Amino acid sequence: MKRYLIALALVALLPITVTAADTKSTKPARPRPPSPSLQPVQDVAGLPRVMLIGDSISMGYTVAVRELLKGVANVHRPLTNCGDTTRGLESLDSWLGTGKWDVIHFNWGLHDLKYLDENKKLVSPDNGKQVNPLPVYEKNLRELVARLKKTGAKLIWCSTTPVPEGCDGRVNGTELEYNKVAAKIMKENGVAIDDLYAYAAARLAEIQLPKNVHFHTDGSKKLAEQVVASIKSQLGK
Repeated sequence: MKRYLIALALVALLPITVTAADTKSTKPARPRPPSPSLQPVQDVAGLPRVMLIGDSISMGYTVAVRELLKGVANVHRPLTNCGDTTRGLESLDSWLGTGKWDVIHFNWGLHDLKYLDENKKLVSPDNGKQVNPLPVYEKNLRELVARLKKTGAKLIWCSTTPVPEGCDGRVNGTELEYNKVAAKIMKENGVAIDDLYAYAAARLAEIQLPKNVHFHTDGSKKLAEQVVASIKSQLGK
């Protein structure tokens, strides 16, 4: 009888133990803190206004660009990853707002040339579809440049940085095709080019993460130096 009562007590405790374990396993993860690059900035009166438009590569160098241009220019960016050219067309007007811009430094590319499956996950070309094939990219970019020219700002196209071998969802060398199309569009429209691709490619082993389109912190700071030089060249005009 005593053993029977002990067994009943153990069974009664079982649901409580399982429930506690389930609660612990389903505890929501802590949200990531927002990127410092996506914090709004207040203009310093009297300084020219610069807009950076781009994806996570540009987010990586935004803060460093602001620091290097402190006292020289107010450096803004959309408070988001600007993604591919389709998103650019949908959002450009809201990103630019109604204020005056002196220089706009912009890029799209890495999100256009990537391959995604039905669940929007990066996959090999055989298992997914390219976000914006080259003809669509060219069409979208032409429209974006036309809209940016209406701002009256000095425009700087930033070439798309290298896609290394072995990174998910992208094919090494595709960025060269996209950069070639972009360069043609910029030449036709008289837009200055910041060749960040060439700058990064010359020191890639030092600044880029392995098998990844992104750059480590010091690498992003190196990119910022090139971006700042291109912006200063236009501020002086």
